[in-house]
Amino acid sequence: MSARHALSVLVSCFLVFNLAPECAEAATATTSLGVSATVQATCVVSASSMNFGAYTGAALSATSAISVNCTNSTPYNVGLSAGLAPGATVNNRLMVGPGPALLSYALSSNSKGIVNWGKTVGADTIAGTGNGTPQALSVYGQIPAGQFITTGAYSDTIAVTVIY
Repeated sequence: MSARHALSVLVSCFLVFNLAPECAEAATATTSLGVSATVQATCVVSASSMNFGAYTGAALSATSAISVNCTNSTPYNVGLSAGLAPGATVNNRLMVGPGPALLSYALSSNSKGIVNWGKTVGADTIAGTGNGTPQALSVYGQIPAGQFITTGAYSDTIAVTVIY
């Protein structure tokens, strides 16, 4: 290979490898992409069953738990229905037993049974504010003494409602 040819190859390589990247550089354009979301207030509620056990005519108490999980800063109220028994009210709940037999009981938000737990916001519901984690509420049940009724199994179903 002649010196002149070698020099020509060397200059060509220099030009290709050192100047070509500038020639091949692409143009750019930019913009922004907006990202947004709206968090809706929401609540999830669950409850455990309340089992009084065997009632013998003496006063009897039991407890249950309600778990409320609402989005952060969401105000809520938890209400309890009267139940399914005919004639039941939030002030006089009734469990249905054999035949027409009914067993009276109460649900409250404190262990002494002083505060009846009902379903009217501002009157007998439990208020709270969500914090994004489950919040536990205790339900206290009382069966008053002196109910000598038909033996057998008694039950009721209470609807737990979160108003938010």
